[in-house]
Amino acid sequence: MSLFSWPERNKTEAGAPLAARMRPRTLQDFVGQGHILAPGRLLRRAIEADQLSSVIFFGPPGTGKTTLARIIANTTQARFLSLNAVLAGIKDIREAIETARRVRAELDQRSILFIDEVHRFNKAQQDALLPWVENGTVILIGATTENPYFEVNKALVSRSRVFQLTPLEAEDLVQIAHLALRDVERGLGELAVTVDADALAHLVDVANGDARALLNALELAVTTTAPDAEDGLIRVTLAVAEESIQQRAVLYDKEGDVHFDTISAFIKSVRGSDPDAALYWLARMVHAGESPSFIFRRLLILAAEDVGLADPQAIAVVHACADTYDRIGLPEGRYHLAQATLYLATAPKSNSTMAFFDALAVVEKEQGHEIPAHLQDANRDGAALGHGAGYLYPHAYRDHWVAQQYLPRALQGRVFYKASDQGYEAGLREGVERRREAEVAAMDEGPNPIFTASPQDKQLDGWLQRTIDGGGQRAARVRDEVFAMAKAARHDVILDLDAASGLLTWEAIRAVPEGGVFAIAEAAHLESLRRVAERVPSLRRPHFVSAAPEGLLATLQQWSLPQRFDRIIGRNVLLRCGDKAALLGALLRLLAPEGRIVLAEAVARRGPRVYRWAEGLGGVAPELMAKWAAAEEAIYADPADPVVNWEPETLAEMARAHGLGVQLQTFEVATTLTLTQSLLTRWLTRAGEVPSYLDKLARVLTVEESDRVAQIVRQHFGGKTLPWATQIVILGASFASARGIS
Repeated sequence: MSLFSWPERNKTEAGAPLAARMRPRTLQDFVGQGHILAPGRLLRRAIEADQLSSVIFFGPPGTGKTTLARIIANTTQARFLSLNAVLAGIKDIREAIETARRVRAELDQRSILFIDEVHRFNKAQQDALLPWVENGTVILIGATTENPYFEVNKALVSRSRVFQLTPLEAEDLVQIAHLALRDVERGLGELAVTVDADALAHLVDVANGDARALLNALELAVTTTAPDAEDGLIRVTLAVAEESIQQRAVLYDKEGDVHFDTISAFIKSVRGSDPDAALYWLARMVHAGESPSFIFRRLLILAAEDVGLADPQAIAVVHACADTYDRIGLPEGRYHLAQATLYLATAPKSNSTMAFFDALAVVEKEQGHEIPAHLQDANRDGAALGHGAGYLYPHAYRDHWVAQQYLPRALQGRVFYKASDQGYEAGLREGVERRREAEVAAMDEGPNPIFTASPQDKQLDGWLQRTIDGGGQRAARVRDEVFAMAKAARHDVILDLDAASGLLTWEAIRAVPEGGVFAIAEAAHLESLRRVAERVPSLRRPHFVSAAPEGLLATLQQWSLPQRFDRIIGRNVLLRCGDKAALLGALLRLLAPEGRIVLAEAVARRGPRVYRWAEGLGGVAPELMAKWAAAEEAIYADPADPVVNWEPETLAEMARAHGLGVQLQTFEVATTLTLTQSLLTRWLTRAGEVPSYLDKLARVLTVEESDRVAQIVRQHFGGKTLPWATQIVILGASFASARGIS
């Protein structure tokens, strides 16, 4: 049978709610979801061509999942069958499959099986569908508000295309409302209705992307408002709209994606010490009816996992709030949810309790190590086997502690617990480190060298690691190679010549914990760099100096400092400098006698060529292809352009001319480049402040030819992600290497 048969619809449509009457019947009527239904998109093409394969529509209520199924039912030549997973069972599935088999055998006709709320089917019901979807007896259309990758049989998902529908945009909802007000046959067009702008804005805002909620509220507002006695006009004011839809529906399913995503956002906000965000996500959960017991459970975990010994009272406070909530309940118990949340969000943080899992990993992966004899139980066989012999009783010593070995000998020196520098735990660090050092010294092998260094600031190092790892693949490779060649000592003073992104600056802070970092950046970047640097202890913060790239040479020539730099590093500093030799000379004034300059430069003239993407492309005249290639190669051969008028050896010769020893390393980083609309605009726009790619081609090509090139690039490569390889040279230069000292 057909779920959406016309006779049944005609009988029920007149008395149906506005949202049901206004369901679009064709793709042309459908509003929103352009990311999957815009002209040229796969789903639209498949529906229009009646070549649909199995699909699953996934999205929140009111976004058009069932409407799309209706449209497919109206347009397909296949037999359209349907089931609702809430009401159907195995018997209904078998009947639908049998109908599909009969239609296929007798009429050679395909069958489409639409299953609404498909996630409601249990595993057995979903398994019953699988063979018939797999062999093509039915084409499945599933609709679900839950993530199908979690809630639907993996085998079914793997045989279907998943299309995610998103909440409708405000402009989509406005369009839908106007359609309903104008439509005489199915909407409210037969009534004289006017909706004030602020009233419509309220309906759209509170509908929260749900077309069904909007239309239901609009219908309620219109049908409950009496016409004006004079002109007969039904006027929907803001007051009427507010009565029709008073509260935004919060999408929240305690077993679904939004549940897990919201608690994740909440915990991450508390962990990140953002009390405002933490309260917002808490309010979202409470408003949606989340169990306070579940929230308290997660807060109790966080109190140990993320606050830990930085504030040992945190777990007691949260436990007390949870106990109090159990006594008084809602609504007053929300105060205690808020107090526990705010306490943890504002508490100092430490995840040092994670050390347990490091120890557990050792236990799981390594062989069982013998317990040292002096730690063994002496009560049973101490006299015979010497168990417990040599144990030193800590309370018999000053400060109730004495150095002795507690770990198995093979693990001596292994560090699991690393005290943070936060709150209460900060006071533990020195004592823990001192005792570790003494315990290692008590071993026959002597002290482990690791304990002779200053204590590691794990929190800062971890944050810096996350910061510097934020760069792309190419940037990370460049950073690592620069510091590998720089070989900075922990006490060195480093100058970063271009700290715009902070890529080298943050790594420099990690590399020289007992040294110092100076960083040059143009004014536009200084404020954001300083905000990030506030996370660093004041003594280790970099010293920032303002200088624009074009004014770097003048800044260096005028700079006077009491000390010189042990390492001078930079990325693409020489690249755009017109007088590279002068810039190197200015750097030598600032370099310590045993210092080293390490600069990473992109070798632009060896970079990728755009015209090579189009080689072999149909529809491009060979004559144009040849001229395009010549024009682009001319860009990279311009002797007046400081970006391309050099090779790696050019830099090496300049350094040697200053009496420096040189080390060169070149490598290629293969990445990808997505030709976004904004990137193509920069490349293919004429007469900008900086000459574009198209401007430079126009030095050789005619206007018509360069316009044709721009058309080819946009048409064939716009939006695509293509291979992009960049050659990098690392230049290391120092007086020491000139004297044969590495």
